[in-house]
Amino acid sequence: MTGFDPATTLPDELLERFRERAVVHDRENTFPDNDLADLQATGYLAILVPRELGGSGLGLAEASLLQQRLATAAPATALAVNMHLVWTGVAKALADRGVDSLRFVQEGAAAGEVFAFGISEAGNDLVLFGSDTDAAPQPDGSYAFTGTKIFTSLAPVWTQLGLHGLDTTSPDAPKIVYAFVPRTDAVVTRDDWDTLGMRGTQSRTTELHGAVAPADRVVRRVDPGPNPDPIVFGIFSVFELLLASVYTGIAARALDLAVSAAHGRRSKKTGAPLSQDPDIRWRVADMALAYDALPPEIDALCRAVDDATPPDGFWFSRMSGVKHRAVTMAKRVVDDAVLVAGGSSYFTRSELGRLSRDVLAGLFHPSDPESAHSTVAAAWLGPIDE
Repeated sequence: MTGFDPATTLPDELLERFRERAVVHDRENTFPDNDLADLQATGYLAILVPRELGGSGLGLAEASLLQQRLATAAPATALAVNMHLVWTGVAKALADRGVDSLRFVQEGAAAGEVFAFGISEAGNDLVLFGSDTDAAPQPDGSYAFTGTKIFTSLAPVWTQLGLHGLDTTSPDAPKIVYAFVPRTDAVVTRDDWDTLGMRGTQSRTTELHGAVAPADRVVRRVDPGPNPDPIVFGIFSVFELLLASVYTGIAARALDLAVSAAHGRRSKKTGAPLSQDPDIRWRVADMALAYDALPPEIDALCRAVDDATPPDGFWFSRMSGVKHRAVTMAKRVVDDAVLVAGGSSYFTRSELGRLSRDVLAGLFHPSDPESAHSTVAAAWLGPIDE
Protein backbone atom coordinates (compact mmCIF):
# COMPACT_ATOMS: atom_id res chain seq x y z
CA MET A 1 0.00 0.00 0.00
CA THR A 2 1.86 3.05 -1.32
CA GLY A 3 2.37 5.89 1.13
CA PHE A 4 0.98 4.01 4.13
CA ASP A 5 1.60 5.94 7.36
CA PRO A 6 1.23 3.95 10.60
CA ALA A 7 0.91 7.22 12.55
CA THR A 8 -2.50 7.79 10.97
CA THR A 9 -3.88 4.67 12.68
CA LEU A 10 -1.71 5.00 15.79
CA PRO A 11 -1.14 8.72 16.40
CA ASP A 12 1.47 9.89 18.89
CA GLU A 13 -1.08 10.92 21.52
CA LEU A 14 -2.63 7.43 21.51
CA LEU A 15 0.79 5.83 21.86
CA GLU A 16 1.57 8.07 24.82
CA ARG A 17 -1.58 6.88 26.58
CA PHE A 18 -0.54 3.30 25.93
CA ARG A 19 2.97 3.98 27.22
CA GLU A 20 1.64 5.50 30.45
CA ARG A 21 -0.69 2.56 31.03
CA ALA A 22 2.04 0.01 30.29
CA VAL A 23 3.82 1.06 33.49
CA VAL A 24 0.70 0.29 35.54
CA HIS A 25 -0.09 -3.03 33.88
CA ASP A 26 3.50 -4.18 34.33
CA ARG A 27 3.50 -3.20 37.99
CA GLU A 28 0.04 -4.57 38.82
CA ASN A 29 0.12 -7.60 36.51
CA THR A 30 -3.16 -6.65 34.83
CA PHE A 31 -4.61 -6.85 31.34
CA PRO A 32 -4.68 -3.60 29.30
CA ASP A 33 -8.47 -3.43 28.86
CA ASN A 34 -8.38 0.28 28.02
CA ASP A 35 -5.73 -0.26 25.35
CA LEU A 36 -7.86 -2.95 23.77
CA ALA A 37 -10.93 -0.71 23.86
CA ASP A 38 -9.00 2.12 22.19
CA LEU A 39 -7.70 -0.22 19.52
CA GLN A 40 -11.15 -1.65 18.89
CA ALA A 41 -12.50 1.88 18.49
CA THR A 42 -10.01 2.48 15.67
CA GLY A 43 -10.91 -0.79 13.94
CA TYR A 44 -7.47 -2.19 14.72
CA LEU A 45 -8.64 -5.77 15.26
CA ALA A 46 -9.94 -5.82 11.68
CA ILE A 47 -6.97 -4.20 9.93
CA LEU A 48 -6.30 -7.41 7.98
CA VAL A 49 -9.96 -7.98 7.10
CA PRO A 50 -11.00 -7.02 3.55
CA ARG A 51 -12.96 -3.79 3.20
CA GLU A 52 -15.93 -5.62 1.74
CA LEU A 53 -16.18 -7.61 4.98
CA GLY A 54 -15.96 -4.55 7.23
CA GLY A 55 -12.22 -4.26 7.77
CA SER A 56 -9.41 -1.93 6.73
CA GLY A 57 -8.15 -4.10 3.88
CA LEU A 58 -4.50 -3.81 4.88
CA GLY A 59 -1.84 -6.30 3.97
CA LEU A 60 0.56 -8.10 6.27
CA ALA A 61 3.29 -5.59 5.41
CA GLU A 62 1.18 -2.70 6.73
CA ALA A 63 0.07 -4.68 9.79
CA SER A 64 3.73 -5.36 10.55
CA LEU A 65 4.53 -1.63 10.52
CA LEU A 66 1.61 -0.97 12.85
CA GLN A 67 2.71 -3.70 15.26
CA GLN A 68 6.25 -2.35 15.28
CA ARG A 69 4.89 1.09 16.13
CA LEU A 70 2.53 -0.21 18.82
CA ALA A 71 5.36 -2.19 20.42
CA THR A 72 7.41 0.98 20.89
CA ALA A 73 4.77 2.15 23.37
CA ALA A 74 3.27 -0.99 24.93
CA PRO A 75 5.05 -4.23 24.06
CA ALA A 76 2.66 -6.40 26.07
CA THR A 77 -0.37 -4.87 24.37
CA ALA A 78 1.24 -5.40 20.97
CA LEU A 79 2.13 -9.01 21.76
CA ALA A 80 -1.36 -9.78 23.06
CA VAL A 81 -3.09 -8.25 20.03
CA ASN A 82 -0.58 -10.08 17.84
CA MET A 83 -2.27 -13.38 18.63
CA HIS A 84 -5.62 -12.11 17.36
CA LEU A 85 -3.96 -10.64 14.27
CA VAL A 86 -2.30 -13.99 13.57
CA TRP A 87 -5.69 -15.58 12.94
CA THR A 88 -6.96 -12.72 10.81
CA GLY A 89 -3.66 -12.81 8.93
CA VAL A 90 -3.96 -16.55 8.38
CA ALA A 91 -7.52 -16.05 7.15
CA LYS A 92 -6.25 -13.46 4.65
CA ALA A 93 -3.32 -15.62 3.53
CA LEU A 94 -5.62 -18.58 2.92
CA ALA A 95 -8.26 -16.48 1.14
CA ASP A 96 -5.56 -15.01 -1.11
CA ARG A 97 -4.71 -18.58 -2.09
CA GLY A 98 -8.30 -19.62 -2.79
CA VAL A 99 -9.10 -21.20 0.59
CA ASP A 100 -12.13 -19.53 2.18
CA SER A 101 -12.52 -21.72 5.27
CA LEU A 102 -11.65 -18.89 7.69
CA ARG A 103 -14.09 -16.32 6.36
CA PHE A 104 -15.94 -16.53 9.69
CA VAL A 105 -12.76 -15.26 11.38
CA GLN A 106 -12.75 -12.20 9.13
CA GLU A 107 -16.45 -11.54 9.67
CA GLY A 108 -16.09 -12.15 13.40
CA ALA A 109 -13.15 -9.77 13.76
CA ALA A 110 -15.10 -7.05 11.97
CA ALA A 111 -18.04 -7.68 14.31
CA GLY A 112 -15.93 -7.38 17.49
CA GLU A 113 -14.89 -10.97 18.19
CA VAL A 114 -11.48 -11.45 19.82
CA PHE A 115 -9.56 -14.51 18.66
CA ALA A 116 -6.89 -16.15 20.82
CA PHE A 117 -4.11 -18.48 19.74
CA GLY A 118 -4.30 -21.89 21.43
CA ILE A 119 -1.41 -23.85 19.94
CA SER A 120 1.35 -23.95 22.58
CA GLU A 121 1.49 -26.97 24.90
CA ALA A 122 3.99 -27.68 27.66
CA GLY A 123 6.85 -29.82 26.35
CA ASN A 124 5.43 -30.08 22.82
CA ASP A 125 8.40 -29.20 20.64
CA LEU A 126 6.51 -30.45 17.58
CA VAL A 127 4.32 -27.31 17.82
CA LEU A 128 2.16 -27.34 14.64
CA PHE A 129 3.29 -30.83 13.69
CA GLY A 130 1.79 -32.62 16.70
CA SER A 131 -0.46 -32.10 19.72
CA ASP A 132 -1.04 -33.56 23.16
CA THR A 133 -4.61 -32.29 23.10
CA ASP A 134 -7.22 -34.93 22.29
CA ALA A 135 -9.59 -34.03 19.46
CA ALA A 136 -12.56 -36.37 19.67
CA PRO A 137 -14.86 -36.46 16.62
CA GLN A 138 -18.59 -36.20 17.30
CA PRO A 139 -21.44 -37.65 15.22
CA ASP A 140 -22.53 -34.20 13.99
CA GLY A 141 -19.10 -33.32 12.59
CA SER A 142 -18.02 -31.27 15.58
CA TYR A 143 -14.96 -32.02 17.71
CA ALA A 144 -14.52 -32.09 21.49
CA PHE A 145 -11.09 -30.97 22.67
CA THR A 146 -9.51 -32.11 25.92
CA GLY A 147 -6.07 -30.95 26.97
CA THR A 148 -4.06 -28.02 28.26
CA LYS A 149 -2.77 -25.04 26.29
CA ILE A 150 -0.14 -22.68 27.67
CA PHE A 151 0.76 -19.05 26.95
CA THR A 152 -2.79 -18.21 25.85
CA SER A 153 -2.56 -14.45 25.40
CA LEU A 154 -5.73 -12.35 25.69
CA ALA A 155 -6.90 -14.85 28.30
CA PRO A 156 -9.34 -12.50 30.11
CA VAL A 157 -11.06 -11.24 26.95
CA TRP A 158 -11.02 -13.68 24.05
CA THR A 159 -14.30 -14.88 22.63
CA GLN A 160 -13.01 -17.56 20.25
CA LEU A 161 -9.97 -19.80 20.74
CA GLY A 162 -8.26 -21.12 17.62
CA LEU A 163 -6.48 -24.35 18.49
CA HIS A 164 -5.29 -27.72 17.31
CA GLY A 165 -5.61 -31.25 18.65
CA LEU A 166 -4.92 -34.84 17.61
CA ASP A 167 -7.70 -37.09 16.30
CA THR A 168 -6.67 -40.69 16.97
CA THR A 169 -10.03 -42.44 16.45
CA SER A 170 -11.35 -41.52 13.00
CA PRO A 171 -10.89 -44.10 10.20
CA ASP A 172 -8.20 -41.92 8.59
CA ALA A 173 -6.47 -41.13 11.91
CA PRO A 174 -4.14 -39.78 13.05
CA LYS A 175 -5.05 -36.26 11.97
CA ILE A 176 -4.19 -32.85 13.37
CA VAL A 177 -7.46 -30.94 13.66
CA TYR A 178 -7.57 -27.14 13.51
CA ALA A 179 -10.73 -25.58 14.88
CA PHE A 180 -12.23 -22.78 16.97
CA VAL A 181 -14.04 -23.17 20.27
CA PRO A 182 -16.10 -20.50 22.03
CA ARG A 183 -15.61 -19.57 25.66
CA THR A 184 -17.86 -21.94 27.65
CA ASP A 185 -17.83 -23.78 30.99
CA ALA A 186 -15.76 -26.48 29.27
CA VAL A 187 -12.87 -23.99 29.06
CA VAL A 188 -11.09 -23.12 32.31
CA THR A 189 -8.62 -20.23 32.39
CA ARG A 190 -6.15 -20.45 35.25
CA ASP A 191 -5.10 -17.22 36.95
CA ASP A 192 -1.42 -18.18 36.79
CA TRP A 193 0.29 -15.44 34.78
CA ASP A 194 3.03 -14.00 37.02
CA THR A 195 6.13 -13.50 34.90
CA LEU A 196 9.23 -11.35 34.63
CA GLY A 197 7.96 -9.44 31.63
CA MET A 198 5.15 -9.11 29.07
CA ARG A 199 2.86 -9.15 32.09
CA GLY A 200 0.05 -7.28 30.38
CA THR A 201 -0.49 -10.07 27.85
CA GLN A 202 -2.05 -12.20 30.60
CA SER A 203 -1.10 -15.32 28.66
CA ARG A 204 -2.65 -17.72 31.10
CA THR A 205 -2.92 -21.51 30.98
CA THR A 206 -6.11 -22.80 29.37
CA GLU A 207 -7.69 -26.13 30.31
CA LEU A 208 -10.01 -27.78 27.80
CA HIS A 209 -12.51 -30.23 29.25
CA GLY A 210 -14.35 -31.51 26.20
CA ALA A 211 -14.66 -28.01 24.72
CA VAL A 212 -16.68 -28.36 21.52
CA ALA A 213 -15.82 -26.78 18.20
CA PRO A 214 -19.00 -26.80 16.06
CA ALA A 215 -18.75 -28.56 12.70
CA ASP A 216 -18.63 -25.24 10.84
CA ARG A 217 -15.68 -24.16 12.99
CA VAL A 218 -13.57 -27.22 12.19
CA VAL A 219 -11.41 -25.67 9.51
CA ARG A 220 -8.72 -28.22 8.65
CA ARG A 221 -7.66 -31.84 9.20
CA VAL A 222 -4.07 -32.58 8.17
CA ASP A 223 -1.52 -35.33 8.65
CA PRO A 224 0.83 -34.93 11.64
CA GLY A 225 4.39 -33.86 10.94
CA PRO A 226 5.80 -31.36 8.44
CA ASN A 227 3.00 -30.56 6.05
CA PRO A 228 2.55 -28.31 2.99
CA ASP A 229 -1.11 -27.68 3.81
CA PRO A 230 -2.13 -23.99 3.53
CA ILE A 231 -3.12 -23.82 7.21
CA VAL A 232 0.40 -24.82 8.28
CA PHE A 233 1.96 -22.40 5.80
CA GLY A 234 -0.36 -19.60 6.91
CA ILE A 235 0.11 -20.02 10.65
CA PHE A 236 3.86 -20.46 10.43
CA SER A 237 4.39 -17.47 8.16
CA VAL A 238 2.07 -14.95 9.80
CA PHE A 239 2.99 -15.97 13.35
CA GLU A 240 6.73 -15.63 12.78
CA LEU A 241 6.50 -12.35 10.88
CA LEU A 242 4.21 -10.61 13.36
CA LEU A 243 6.33 -11.81 16.27
CA ALA A 244 9.43 -10.46 14.54
CA SER A 245 7.56 -7.18 14.13
CA VAL A 246 6.81 -6.79 17.84
CA TYR A 247 10.38 -7.42 18.94
CA THR A 248 11.76 -5.19 16.22
CA GLY A 249 9.50 -2.45 17.60
CA ILE A 250 10.95 -3.01 21.07
CA ALA A 251 14.45 -2.62 19.63
CA ALA A 252 13.43 0.62 17.90
CA ARG A 253 12.23 2.08 21.18
CA ALA A 254 15.37 0.97 23.04
CA LEU A 255 17.53 2.59 20.39
CA ASP A 256 15.60 5.86 20.70
CA LEU A 257 15.96 5.78 24.48
CA ALA A 258 19.69 5.12 24.18
CA VAL A 259 20.12 8.10 21.83
CA SER A 260 18.15 10.31 24.23
CA ALA A 261 20.23 9.13 27.17
CA ALA A 262 23.49 9.74 25.29
CA HIS A 263 22.47 13.32 24.56
CA GLY A 264 21.13 13.90 28.07
CA ARG A 265 23.98 12.53 30.18
CA ARG A 266 27.29 14.36 30.65
CA SER A 267 30.70 13.06 31.53
CA LYS A 268 32.10 14.31 34.83
CA LYS A 269 35.56 13.83 33.36
CA THR A 270 35.16 16.00 30.25
CA GLY A 271 31.91 17.90 30.81
CA ALA A 272 30.78 16.87 27.33
CA PRO A 273 27.56 14.96 26.63
CA LEU A 274 28.02 11.22 26.31
CA SER A 275 26.93 11.50 22.69
CA GLN A 276 30.46 12.84 22.09
CA ASP A 277 32.16 9.90 23.82
CA PRO A 278 33.76 7.61 21.20
CA ASP A 279 32.89 4.43 23.12
CA ILE A 280 29.22 5.45 23.46
CA ARG A 281 29.09 6.47 19.82
CA TRP A 282 30.47 3.08 18.81
CA ARG A 283 27.91 1.28 21.00
CA VAL A 284 24.95 3.22 19.62
CA ALA A 285 26.23 2.72 16.07
CA ASP A 286 26.52 -1.00 16.72
CA MET A 287 22.91 -1.05 17.96
CA ALA A 288 21.73 0.78 14.86
CA LEU A 289 23.67 -1.56 12.57
CA ALA A 290 21.95 -4.55 14.17
CA TYR A 291 18.49 -2.97 14.09
CA ASP A 292 18.59 -1.52 10.57
CA ALA A 293 18.61 -4.90 8.83
CA LEU A 294 15.35 -6.18 10.31
CA PRO A 295 12.60 -3.78 9.13
CA PRO A 296 13.40 -4.22 5.41
CA GLU A 297 13.74 -7.99 5.77
CA ILE A 298 10.41 -8.25 7.56
CA ASP A 299 8.81 -6.00 4.95
CA ALA A 300 10.09 -8.12 2.05
CA LEU A 301 8.85 -11.36 3.57
CA CYS A 302 5.47 -9.84 4.48
CA ARG A 303 5.05 -8.66 0.91
CA ALA A 304 5.87 -12.15 -0.35
CA VAL A 305 3.00 -13.48 1.77
CA ASP A 306 0.71 -10.67 0.60
CA ASP A 307 1.60 -11.36 -3.03
CA ALA A 308 0.87 -15.09 -2.62
CA THR A 309 4.42 -15.91 -3.68
CA PRO A 310 4.69 -19.72 -3.87
CA PRO A 311 6.93 -21.09 -1.10
CA ASP A 312 10.21 -22.71 -2.04
CA GLY A 313 12.46 -25.07 -0.13
CA PHE A 314 13.84 -22.25 1.99
CA TRP A 315 10.51 -20.67 2.98
CA PHE A 316 10.25 -22.15 6.47
CA SER A 317 13.91 -21.48 7.18
CA ARG A 318 13.40 -17.83 6.21
CA MET A 319 10.42 -17.53 8.54
CA SER A 320 12.25 -19.19 11.42
CA GLY A 321 15.31 -17.13 10.65
CA VAL A 322 13.67 -13.72 10.64
CA LYS A 323 11.96 -14.39 13.95
CA HIS A 324 15.20 -15.68 15.48
CA ARG A 325 17.19 -12.71 14.21
CA ALA A 326 14.56 -10.23 15.39
CA VAL A 327 14.41 -11.48 18.97
CA THR A 328 18.15 -11.95 19.38
CA MET A 329 18.77 -8.53 17.82
CA ALA A 330 16.18 -6.94 20.10
CA LYS A 331 17.74 -8.42 23.22
CA ARG A 332 21.19 -7.27 22.18
CA VAL A 333 19.95 -3.75 21.40
CA VAL A 334 18.06 -3.49 24.70
CA ASP A 335 21.09 -4.75 26.64
CA ASP A 336 23.30 -2.12 24.99
CA ALA A 337 20.70 0.59 25.58
CA VAL A 338 20.78 -0.24 29.29
CA LEU A 339 24.55 0.24 29.29
CA VAL A 340 24.25 3.59 27.52
CA ALA A 341 21.55 4.79 29.92
CA GLY A 342 23.45 3.68 33.01
CA GLY A 343 22.32 2.59 36.46
CA SER A 344 18.96 4.37 36.34
CA SER A 345 17.71 1.66 33.98
CA TYR A 346 18.10 -0.91 36.75
CA PHE A 347 15.11 0.51 38.60
CA THR A 348 11.71 -1.08 37.95
CA ARG A 349 10.28 2.37 37.20
CA SER A 350 12.63 2.69 34.22
CA GLU A 351 11.16 2.05 30.79
CA LEU A 352 14.41 0.43 29.71
CA GLY A 353 14.26 -1.78 32.78
CA ARG A 354 10.81 -2.94 31.68
CA LEU A 355 11.93 -3.45 28.09
CA SER A 356 14.84 -5.57 29.31
CA ARG A 357 12.32 -7.89 30.94
CA ASP A 358 9.75 -7.80 28.13
CA VAL A 359 12.31 -8.64 25.47
CA LEU A 360 13.22 -11.92 27.19
CA ALA A 361 9.88 -13.43 26.18
CA GLY A 362 10.96 -13.49 22.56
CA LEU A 363 13.34 -16.36 23.17
CA PHE A 364 10.49 -18.66 24.21
CA HIS A 365 8.15 -18.17 21.26
CA PRO A 366 8.31 -20.68 18.44
CA SER A 367 10.62 -21.00 16.66
CA ASP A 368 13.01 -21.17 19.59
CA PRO A 369 16.76 -21.07 18.86
CA GLU A 370 17.08 -24.86 18.66
CA SER A 371 14.10 -25.21 16.32
CA ALA A 372 15.25 -22.33 14.12
CA HIS A 373 18.72 -23.83 13.70
CA SER A 374 17.25 -27.26 13.00
CA THR A 375 14.94 -25.84 10.32
CA VAL A 376 17.71 -23.87 8.65
CA ALA A 377 20.12 -26.81 8.78
CA ALA A 378 17.52 -29.04 7.10
CA ALA A 379 16.99 -26.45 4.36
CA TRP A 380 20.70 -26.17 3.59
CA LEU A 381 21.99 -29.67 4.40
CA GLY A 382 18.92 -31.82 3.95
CA PRO A 383 17.30 -34.00 6.61
CA ILE A 384 19.29 -36.11 9.06
CA ASP A 385 19.75 -39.68 7.82
CA GLU A 386 17.54 -42.17 9.58
